[in-house]
Amino acid sequence: MDCNHASRRLLFVAGQLAACAASLMLIAAPAAQADQLDQHNDLVNQFVTQMHADPLVADCAAHGDFVANTSTALDHVEFPPSSFDKAHASVTPWNDSFDEGKQRVKVDTIVTVDGIGIPKDSGNSPYDLKFRCGYVGQQMLAFSWNDPVPPAHARSERGTASSGAHGKGKHSIRKDTGKGSKKTPANKSGHKSSTSSTKSSSKSTTTKSTAKKTTAKKKTTAH
Repeated sequence: MDCNHASRRLLFVAGQLAACAASLMLIAAPAAQADQLDQHNDLVNQFVTQMHADPLVADCAAHGDFVANTSTALDHVEFPPSSFDKAHASVTPWNDSFDEGKQRVKVDTIVTVDGIGIPKDSGNSPYDLKFRCGYVGQQMLAFSWNDPVPPAHARSERGTASSGAHGKGKHSIRKDTGKGSKKTPANKSGHKSSTSSTKSSSKSTTTKSTAKKTTAKKKTTAH
């Protein structure tokens, strides 16, 4: 009985600990999102107040900074004051789809801004990064950038395409083999026809010879 009671108490304690851990995770997730939002807003405010960036350009640059920092090739992203001049940033009325790919969402403004990607490998040169954001009002609905690391699904799609071409090659070889195999029965049938006609001619010659001998015997007997 004591063992069973102790086991139940252990199970109860384990369940309480698991529940506490789950609660902490639920609390930590919104806290992390709040921290990211605060960092985003601080960066936007910095770009607007210190570098005189357009608010939408500043928002696009802050989002680009967050996304680019997840790249395996980059250590961090820099936005010098020149990133926000007219030669490196733009706000364009759009009223159309953001792109022709997966982000076909309709937006009314396209924002572009340039940044400098500092590579993790010090032997590589900095990357010229270009960020493109689509907005409806003040809300960002689409985003793209020239990630220096190619997406993994692009390589898999190329692999699928090459394997498909290989399959077609095999299929054509099978078709050619099938045509070749059809010719063989035709040759065999022709051989059988010639053999049977030869046998028929031989039988006919033998029959005529026998008939001649019989006629000759009849004439001799009659004489």
